[in-house]
Amino acid sequence: MLNKIVLTGASGRLGSYLREPLSKLCKILISTDVNDDIGALHDNEQFILADLSKFEEINPVMIGANVICHFGAIVDEKPFNQLLGPNFIGSYNVWEAAKLNNVKRVIYASSIHAVGMYSNSIKLTPFVPHRPDTYYGLSKCFSEDLARMYYEKNQIETACLRIASCAPVTTKRGLASWLSYNDLILLVKAAIEAKFIGFSILYGVSNNTRKKIDNSESKHVGFKPKDNAEVYAKKILKKDLSEEISDPGNKCHGGPFASTELGISPIEKMNIINKKKED
Repeated sequence: MLNKIVLTGASGRLGSYLREPLSKLCKILISTDVNDDIGALHDNEQFILADLSKFEEINPVMIGANVICHFGAIVDEKPFNQLLGPNFIGSYNVWEAAKLNNVKRVIYASSIHAVGMYSNSIKLTPFVPHRPDTYYGLSKCFSEDLARMYYEKNQIETACLRIASCAPVTTKRGLASWLSYNDLILLVKAAIEAKFIGFSILYGVSNNTRKKIDNSESKHVGFKPKDNAEVYAKKILKKDLSEEISDPGNKCHGGPFASTELGISPIEKMNIINKKKED
């Protein structure tokens, strides 16, 4: 068992699903966020209110950590200057704090939007060149490159998890891109427990029949997803899909992020069920 894990973005939706399983992997779980809507804490969990964009707040949180699970960010397209603090500077602060505090492993919530402009007729592998679809996607490219630099210069291992659609399936696109919450947990646990990850990139996608990714280059991480979105196909394909099909972004891996104007959120037309885990 690890001594200490730090989870950034702990008050967010994905953080809400990760806190309990992470608490079982360590003696102390430090959950941190700029938002204190955290709910009830687990027995070995502590919450620290901290702003990712402020190094003086983030650095002390990392003291004594074995692993950082970096899930904190604005998870949407916004004007560049709104993303600069939490998504760009915040990532720098996390890896710089990891270096100064001798933390040797980071698990990073990257995104499909780092490569969102690729046609979805292409099966993506982990090390295809970046093709971000938005400023948000660009922030994920920056953080992946940052992680690689800190690995090659300072031997801080990182698994960059390119999460596609970690929410209940509501669209045809989701039949290919879905990552179930159970598989999210398996993904993060695999990255924490793997003997060696070096600098790894792998896609956060369940074992979907229609998936358009290939994680074989990262099989050393040991992620073996179990769920399959095909169980939702009959229900989804009965719906009126004309609006989804007419969006040119859905010809790309990034979906509506690929067709939105830079700085403009496409979230409203994505029908995402943004519900946190209940205590």
